[in-house]
Amino acid sequence: MNELTRFSLQRRHLLATVAATAAVAAAPQAWAQAPAASRVLRVGHQKGWLSILKGRGTLEKRLAPLGVKVTWTEFNAGPVQLEALNVGSIDFGDVGEAPPIFAQAAGAPLVYAGATVPRPALEAVIVPNGSPIRNVADLKGKRVAYNKGSNVQYFLVKLLEKNGLKYGDVQSVFLAPADARAAFEKGAVDAWIIWDPFLAAAQKTLDARLLADATGVVNNRAYYFTSRDFATKNTDVLRIAIEEVNAIDTWASKNKTAAAAELSAVLGLDKSITELYLNRAKFGTAPVTREILAEQQQIADTFFDLKLIPKKLNLLHAAPVDLL
Repeated sequence: MNELTRFSLQRRHLLATVAATAAVAAAPQAWAQAPAASRVLRVGHQKGWLSILKGRGTLEKRLAPLGVKVTWTEFNAGPVQLEALNVGSIDFGDVGEAPPIFAQAAGAPLVYAGATVPRPALEAVIVPNGSPIRNVADLKGKRVAYNKGSNVQYFLVKLLEKNGLKYGDVQSVFLAPADARAAFEKGAVDAWIIWDPFLAAAQKTLDARLLADATGVVNNRAYYFTSRDFATKNTDVLRIAIEEVNAIDTWASKNKTAAAAELSAVLGLDKSITELYLNRAKFGTAPVTREILAEQQQIADTFFDLKLIPKKLNLLHAAPVDLL
């Protein structure tokens, strides 16, 4: 099953997710019946910075004078959020680099609303501490685990290119993070490519050795998305939402100890893990530019070349409605 098919099949499972969450359970038609003077921003999120924003209540305070109500629904992964956007159940969410590519290829009406600064140190290739693999060239012929169709697959392609290797020079083992961790721990794979906080957890609890992170290879941004219809009618709401996300980023950058404690509670991880994660993180979120879309275009082109998506994409079709 290719990743585009897998993304499309998320639709079959979305109803179960919707039934399990009260905010999504409200049919989209209910919002259409609301008084014309009121608006609703339905936020979908994964455990992380948006969870902290929700707890602060600052977004609600900023939007209240505009007559905008905010609702929150938690999801366990970015692709499910994007499918919720596609069926009209949410208006805003957070995701990594790869899922929006598959969503756009599947016809979702997504628009990029914001992007973080580059965070290359938050994804890396790790090996067991006693591994004979000492550099990227040593990965040739080795079993490398990673999540297919994710940001780390793009990172792997570019890392191998930079070190004179081809994508086919390694044995790719496609595993989701939990399964990859188990395979790594058992020695069933030689290396694992993963992102934070899974990366920090592996370093802290599995004595994993960092072979190479994405510094100088790829940017590894996170993204915030919306639908074209919502963006067209609510540019003021989206501007405030991105400002409030950036405010959380700014706070975390200046209060890493407190941020690590708060994030550890949200993620259910030991504080030493979130401290390692945050100490190498870069902070800042802003609207998406043409230059950032060009980065996503490179990922989309790479995925097309790998036959992960069936057609070439034009990332300008997912550009913010007010892109300059």
